[in-house]
Amino acid sequence: MLTEIDRVLLATPDSAAAAAKWKTLLGAEEAGRDTLPGLGATRLTLRLGTSDIELLEPDGTGAVDDALKRRGRAHLFAAGAASPDPAAVAKTAVAAGAAHRHADGRDYLTLTIENAPIAFVISPPAERERVGGIDFLYEATVLAADQAGAVAQIRDAFGLDETCFTTITSEAFGYTGVLTLFEKGKLHRFEVITATDLDKTLGRYQSREGAGFYMAFAESRDMGAIERAAGGAGITIDRPATRPADLNSDQLWLHPPSLGGMMLGISRPTMAWTWSGHPERVERIDA
Repeated sequence: MLTEIDRVLLATPDSAAAAAKWKTLLGAEEAGRDTLPGLGATRLTLRLGTSDIELLEPDGTGAVDDALKRRGRAHLFAAGAASPDPAAVAKTAVAAGAAHRHADGRDYLTLTIENAPIAFVISPPAERERVGGIDFLYEATVLAADQAGAVAQIRDAFGLDETCFTTITSEAFGYTGVLTLFEKGKLHRFEVITATDLDKTLGRYQSREGAGFYMAFAESRDMGAIERAAGGAGITIDRPATRPADLNSDQLWLHPPSLGGMMLGISRPTMAWTWSGHPERVERIDA
């Protein structure tokens, strides 16, 4: 029922300052400003790639204000996915135990994972012209100690086919994960990860913060432009030692302070298939 990750929503005390960072680093463009009474927030929407970045600033009491008070800082508040039938998605999610509210012209769903509210927004599909330095979002990552339990909740809430799922392990970052792909042969998914090394950055974060959204991932055909815009600050780059700087790196990560509170991973075209079930689809860079 879900077709793609189409947006991410950030809770922030200063949407203008956060927007400036997305514009400077990634070439995002403002697509609109309005209010979301259902969340008690003003919304500054940026277009980036073919996806939306929603910067939510509380305008009183409401879910965004509560989230900022609970976390004490700007953060990835919710992940958005598209569906041709959002009402059917909501019905399935409610049957699986999700909280649901239809407001602001869309469906808000919340799963309680390890006593933490994990929020999702389901919207109808929309065609968007590509803007800026990424092509599209394709992943939102949930961090949870009970990986199997969290995967089961997400699977049941969204009616996902677990035969499409794939597992991953990262010794470098110290975690295991499950990619809950929405459709076989397509990249879009929620990822559920669990720290395996509590001394690494992810492990310390999990111990401190508990369950919640950790980051999102996007694809870009021009990694070099992003690297140059970052200027080496607040960025981690995964580039083979023999590859010249004028060719795309394989992956990079923009740290949360660089984007107003959210970490964004970016992979070059096709690279995500390395760990998504079809490594044969990865296009070689012979340098």
